[in-house]
This record gives sequence, C-alpha cells and structure tokens, in this order.
Amino acid sequence: MTVNSDTAVTDGKETELHRVIGPKLLLFLIMGDIIGAGIFAITGKVAGQVGGAAWLPFLIAFAIATLTAFSYLELVTKYPHAAGAALYIHKAFGIHFVTFLVAFTVACSGITSAATSATLVGRNLLIGIGQFVEGVPNTPEAGMWAAIAVIVILAIVNFRGVGESVKFNLFLTIVSLAIMAAIIGIGFAAIASGHGDISRLVVFETPTDRSVFAAVTMGTAIAFFAMVGFEDSVNLVEETKNPKKVFPKIMLIGLGICAVIYMLVAVTVIMVIPTGDLLNPKNPDAGILLDVVRIGLPNLPVDTIFPFLTVFAVVNTALMNMLMASRLLYGMARQGVLPQFLGKVHSTRRSPWVAILFSTALAIALIAYVNLDTGSIVGSLGGTTALLLLCVFAVVNVALLVLRRDKPEPGAFRAPTIIPILGVVFCLFLAGPWARAREDWVQYEIAGLLLVIGVALWAVTWLVNRISYKKGVIETRPGQY
Repeated sequence: MTVNSDTAVTDGKETELHRVIGPKLLLFLIMGDIIGAGIFAITGKVAGQVGGAAWLPFLIAFAIATLTAFSYLELVTKYPHAAGAALYIHKAFGIHFVTFLVAFTVACSGITSAATSATLVGRNLLIGIGQFVEGVPNTPEAGMWAAIAVIVILAIVNFRGVGESVKFNLFLTIVSLAIMAAIIGIGFAAIASGHGDISRLVVFETPTDRSVFAAVTMGTAIAFFAMVGFEDSVNLVEETKNPKKVFPKIMLIGLGICAVIYMLVAVTVIMVIPTGDLLNPKNPDAGILLDVVRIGLPNLPVDTIFPFLTVFAVVNTALMNMLMASRLLYGMARQGVLPQFLGKVHSTRRSPWVAILFSTALAIALIAYVNLDTGSIVGSLGGTTALLLLCVFAVVNVALLVLRRDKPEPGAFRAPTIIPILGVVFCLFLAGPWARAREDWVQYEIAGLLLVIGVALWAVTWLVNRISYKKGVIETRPGQY
C-alpha cells in the first residue's frame, strides 16, 4: 500500500496539492474537531462516575492525548505527507494488512463519532422544534430518524466538496467557541451570585462501590472521546503552508486552548449544580450544560434557545469526522486495498461520492443498531470512538519508536523518548475492559463488527486483484500496493 505520495494525478500529470491552510485556519480546524460533541455529550457522564471530581478525568485524558500529540508532531514533521497514522504504520512495519487495519480503524472511529454527534443534533433539534410546533415527537425512535436525517444532510455537504466543508467548519467553530464562552460566563456569574460551592470540586461520588482509582479510570476512558480529533489535522499536512514550522506550535496551542475550555466547563458545572443532580439533568437529551444556564439566568428561555445553539457546536464534529472517513476510504480504494468502486470521483463536484455514500450508510446502520439494540448511543458509539483511537494511538507511539532508526531532516520536531513509551502504556490501559463498566463492553462488539466489515472488503479486493493480476489486467501483484 503506497501511502506516502504527496501528489495527485490529473490528466496524466502529477500535481502537488494546493497549500492553502495557514496557521490560523489550522488552529480553528484543530479546535473545531475537539470542541463540539464531546463537551455536550459526556460532561454529565464523567461526573456520574466521580461526582464533583469530574475535572480530574478530563485533565488526565488531555494529558494522555498530549503524549500522543507529541508523537504525531515528530512523525508529521519527519514525514510531511497525508495519510496520517496509516503512513507512519506502513513506514514502521511495512505490513500492508496492518496498514489497512489501522487506516480502516481510523475511518471507523470517524464514523462512530459522527453517529454519536448526529444523534445529539437530532435529539436537540426535536427539543427545539417542539417549543414551537405542537406534537413533535421526542421518543428514542424519533431521535433515531432525526439523527439519520442529519447524517444525510452532512453527506450532501460533504458531496459538494472539501472547500465548502472547511468553510462551514470555520463558521461552526466560531459559533461553538461563542457558546462555550457564554456557558462559562453564565456559570461564573451564577457562582458570583452565591449559587456555586467550591467545596464540590473535591467531592468524590460514584453510583457504585468502585474504588477511587477504578472510577477515575472509567471517567477518563469516557472523557477521552472529547480529546480525539487533533489527529485528523495531520491528514491536511500537504495542504498546510510550512508544516514543519507551523504544526508543532499550532497543534499544542490548539490542545492547550481546548484543555482550558474543557476544564472551565467542568469546574463550572460542578460548582453550580449540586453533586446529586449531575446525573439527572432537567432534560437528559439536551445535557447538563443547559442546567448551568437555567441556574445562572433563570428568566432566559433556555429550552427554546440553547437546543438550536448546541446543534451548531455538535454538528461540526460530525461534519469533520465524516469528511475524514470518506477521504480515508477513498484513499484506500485508490491504493487497491478496498474495492475500486469506493475510489470513484464525481465528474462535476470532484468529491469521492461512493466513499461518501458508503460511510454514510455505515453511520446510519450504527445509529439504527445502537438505538434499537442497546439504547445508549452516546455510551456505545462515543465509547467505541475512544476505544478505536486508543488502539491506533498505541500503535502510532510504537511506530515512532521504531522509526527513530530513520534520520530526521533538519528542523523536524523530536519528542523525548519517554513520551511515546508512556503513550503506549496509558493508551493500552484505557483500552482495556477494566476501564469500562460491564454494560459498556458492547463497544468491543461494535468495534469488532466494523473491523469484520473492513476485513471482508479487504479480502474481496485482494481476491479480485489476484485474479486480475493473473489475467494481466493489472500489473501490481496483490500485497505490493
């Protein structure tokens, strides 16, 4: 599988990708990928594991994510080509099937994340519309159909092209940051007016008899869903101006800003809302953050306004993840690792329309499966996203250690050796069953089903390529992509 090409072929000529992403746009892309669904979907769930100490799992999750971010920074400045984790794994091990598994796992993590986000968007839209239109259903089934509608709309945006998607992302990121600033500001105003209690920040409370260590571990595994997203940016390295200089500074600044925002939100929620109410928001579908607004501004029609505003914040995550997933599937098809039909490009829009349809179909199937079978889409799909990427992060950290054999170019970023070692240990630890409640082990089932689909597609492709090679239809022997 050739994943290190930095050119695109157009009319028989090789053309380099257009470097249009500067530092500011890259920063917004990274922040937009991290700020969104996670902060609305899991803040209450993390608090449900550890009570008032909910800020601690977020802090630990950011620390572990930063370890892997250092590894990505060394690799992306050493090999400034698109393909991300798949490229690094291929260069480190040279095993095509392993490279495929990593690339498909990353694509699946984007699809599961998008399915989670779409569900939150769908439910909030039903809540918001229900304020104005009588009789709008707010059942799990209605939420499922609303989520499917959101996924279809995102597919249409994705189909129109990456330019439109990036511009839409910039707008949504600005709106998301404004919403976070409003919630934090309202929360601190409530605290200043006597509605907050700083002592809650050290109150540990769990609904079971778990130890502090076990509860914090599970809370961190849940919180990790909010940390993913920064790794998507490495796929844009060929379209970034001066990436060796820009990427290290911008990625660390973006992670730092997002960490501060998440910590401020967590602290605000904990101080404003009594510990016993953290697991019981007034409107479970809208999330615990809206309860902060209710307390801080009791006269504000929060149920009318904020469901629509959360749509802007959460849909951003879904859009970028579906964009990434479709491009990865397209790239694997172009390299002969997945069926060639997934690599078809629309003649007018120049977008990978078949890969978009396939990733959209997978997201719809996941939404339906989780809603009809397990009922907890945030815990199941959000946790599956974190599980898949924890495994990918662990392998990327190992790849970095292996690739230390290659001499870096002058100016390339270099992480201290202890960082990738710690990254491997912590990522594998959080991927284990001990980091999840028994009811959340369905995440392994979902991840396994997705990988089975991928392996089946790979096997069919390998067989077709083998037959085509023997007949002289193609010149590349299967396994030598």
